[in-house]
Formats: sequence, structure tokens, C-alpha cells
Amino acid sequence: MERTEAAPVGIEPWSESDLALLRLANAPELMDHLGGPESEEQLLGRHARYVALSADRTGRGRMFRITLPGEAGGVGTIGFWERTWQGREVYETGWAVLAEFHGRGIASAATKAVAEQARAEHKHRYLHAYPSVDNGASNGVCRKAGFLLIGECEVEYPPGHPLLTHDWRLDLHPER
Repeated sequence: MERTEAAPVGIEPWSESDLALLRLANAPELMDHLGGPESEEQLLGRHARYVALSADRTGRGRMFRITLPGEAGGVGTIGFWERTWQGREVYETGWAVLAEFHGRGIASAATKAVAEQARAEHKHRYLHAYPSVDNGASNGVCRKAGFLLIGECEVEYPPGHPLLTHDWRLDLHPER
């Protein structure tokens, strides 16, 4: 696939109207490294969690739709949320860009934008991403977005499904 320069990428808070985008992002080729597509019931639950997280203003995180100028709907999803990792409270991030928009640098640009949102919370020092060791594209996003590869680890996603991942970490406040 030919790589092209990304158009200006935007991120907008997740809302009730984004369920259709979540359904599009549930495509088998996008969920391959995450245990496969979710059921409708699982999607509805995830959508409700995304809406609630985006409405929360306590710094627990936010979910966003990824936007491009000239595209009526979103082209992907991205967000950050709290988790405990190795005894420390951190943020985690994850994303999905619809297949027809791959190869344009959209995920890397959106990841940089979401890191700025997490940084603005002034709550946690680190933002982590845990792409599957076999997911070359997502590992490349982490590298391009300035994350440091810490090493391999095992996480559960979905719950009950062990996944061998890379632990990528971005220092949100290196001056601390």
C-alpha cells in the first residue's frame, strides 16, 4: 500500500451519535489482533462506556472519534483511560482507523492528539499502549508517536483472553 501524507486529523469527543462508527470499527480486519469482532450486545455496552467516559470530567479519560476534513463521519476511534499498571496509576490508549483510511498517518496523528489531551489532565505521568506483538501497524504508530518500547508483556483483552503485547510508554510530563 502506498503511504501518503495525512490530511489534518481531528479528534472530537465521543457522543451518542457515534454508535454507527463503532459498528464500522468492529470489522474483522480491525479486530483481528483483539480477539475478533464483538457481538451487538458487547458493542452496545462499549458504546455506553465510551459515552460515559467522554462525559466524565474527573480525569478518568476520554474517548474520541477521529475526523478528517471532507469526511462526513468519523474515520476511526481513539481514547485514553485510567488503569493500574505494575502498581502505578497510568493512562492507557487504544485506537482503530477504518480500513479504507489506512496508510495515511491518521492513527499516528490521532495518537499524538490524544496524548495532548491526556497531558492536559495533569493527572498521570505515563500513557501506555499495548498492541499485539504481531500488529506491525499499531507498533509503528507507537514508534511514530514518540512512545518508548519497554518490552513484551501479557494483557487480557478481551477479559479472559491473554494477549502477548508490546508495552509502549509515553512520558506525558518529562519535566517532573
